[in-house]
Amino acid sequence: MPKVKTNSGAKKRFAFTGSGKVKRRHAFHSHILTKKTKKQKRNLLGAVIVDNDNLKQVRDLMRLR
Repeated sequence: MPKVKTNSGAKKRFAFTGSGKVKRRHAFHSHILTKKTKKQKRNLLGAVIVDNDNLKQVRDLMRLR
């Protein structure tokens, strides 16, 4: 039986914390930043934890279920 491959797009977008939670970046912070306010751009910085509703989908893409 062949090896199960990780989704190559997902491995670039998600990372795991030491406790096993999944981190992700905010969307809408890569381009067209001139029309966004400073507050909006500041709040889009940094990583956040993936919500529990989407965790199963992300783990399927990373082949961790």
